[in-house]
Amino acid sequence: MTALDLSSPVAVVGTGTMGQGIAQVALVAGHVVRLYDALPGRAAEAAAAIGARLDRLVEKDRLTGAERDAARARLAPAEGLAELADCALVVEAVLEDLDAKRALLTELEGIVADDCLIATNTSSLSVTAVGGVLRSPGRFVGLHFFNPAPLMPLVEVVSGFATDVTSATRAYETARAWGKTPVACADTPGFIVNRIARPFYAEAFAVHEGQAADPATIDAVLRESGGFRMGAFELTDLIGQDVNESVTHSVWRSFFQDVRFTPSLAQRRLVESGRLGRKSGHGWYEYGEDAERPEPHTAEPAQPPAYVVAEGDMGPAADVLTLVREAGIQVREEDEDHGTRLVLPSGGQLVLADGQSSVEFRDVVYFDLALDYRRATRIALSASQDTSPRTLSEAIGLFQALGKAVSVIGDVPGMIVARTVARIIDLAHDAVAKGVATEEDIDTAMCLGVNYPLGPFEWSRRLGRTWAYGLLDDLHLRDPSGRYAPSLALYRHAYATDKREAAS
Repeated sequence: MTALDLSSPVAVVGTGTMGQGIAQVALVAGHVVRLYDALPGRAAEAAAAIGARLDRLVEKDRLTGAERDAARARLAPAEGLAELADCALVVEAVLEDLDAKRALLTELEGIVADDCLIATNTSSLSVTAVGGVLRSPGRFVGLHFFNPAPLMPLVEVVSGFATDVTSATRAYETARAWGKTPVACADTPGFIVNRIARPFYAEAFAVHEGQAADPATIDAVLRESGGFRMGAFELTDLIGQDVNESVTHSVWRSFFQDVRFTPSLAQRRLVESGRLGRKSGHGWYEYGEDAERPEPHTAEPAQPPAYVVAEGDMGPAADVLTLVREAGIQVREEDEDHGTRLVLPSGGQLVLADGQSSVEFRDVVYFDLALDYRRATRIALSASQDTSPRTLSEAIGLFQALGKAVSVIGDVPGMIVARTVARIIDLAHDAVAKGVATEEDIDTAMCLGVNYPLGPFEWSRRLGRTWAYGLLDDLHLRDPSGRYAPSLALYRHAYATDKREAAS
């Protein structure tokens, strides 16, 4: 099954931001596009707005004047649904209300031809539920574009319970012909991106709610150590706190209030107070003309230790030893299987975050996971009241000698980056095991949809197949609510690795 022929008209119903964006994508690809909106005059206004954006593309040399004029000639507002009768594809992008979408589809099905592909751009509703009212639900598919649709490359092609393979394939190939990167996905709450991305927000909010660190510090650690484009607080301010919370609630409810997707009370209070982010002038941060962005907590300069003792395999933090040597600090190695830790001159230990708490051990400082310890510009340390001031000072001085800013946070098992990445990896494995999508499509979706520095499976390969399971298992022992319980899929992944190593 191939993509729609360019001679086939495409219709977009609903002319809000997403509807206009999808129409522009189809238009620039070469289709005749018809716009319809139930509010009189709205489709004409949308067509004018799209025309203005085409003008800007010409100004930026992304379209020629002739291409713009041809595109404008192919764009037509429709006064009634009957004008969409000859369209080969209709994409609905009306408000996120199940009843409204079903009513529209019921009317639409009586107008378009039997071979017309019908799609929904829903981001939070079940594709199966939306299309359940159709007499021929096999031709119904989800085409989830990301905002802004003309710029974002990812499109999630979602097959509902009754979607025919031929329909999903045609939608997939059409999205690709439009210059997008499609990924195939089963109809699951949140699809790929909004399902697997929940821990990125949830863990940052949990650290904040636990009074372990402020938003500016958490965001800085996620960016400067984790390699994420934006931190969770600044990103949700950009998205809109109400929008982000609504998606979280939708996924949580759809999974029958699964504790892994529990919404944040702190975010709920933010929404209730009208602090919705950039669009309201304040959210986690202030956005007025005179507003100053708070600085992350950064430790004062400290003296580095003269040496460290490396005990056991440093695992994902092996590059730290190389950097320590390059900084001129002596490394003494002992062939002991104590895991990932350094012993400081004070006798205290410096340990890669592993899901345990500093308070459980005598004189321990944990350091967070980094995407790349050489390129990271900030490292988070976690200490408890039982950590000696000397040990903490030596740990701070060590990472400062490596050229890193240091943020000291409270006693947080799994810290910030480590527990976030472990949970993302777990949800990704769980999604594959349940037939939601392939590993390749999940990695593609997370990199293109939310700009993650690595896809979950690429991250898993770098960190080692047992790393995420071990960290989450430790966290689950300390918080047996189920929030951190590793999935059966992740357990199988880790156990299979252990069996092969034992046999070798």
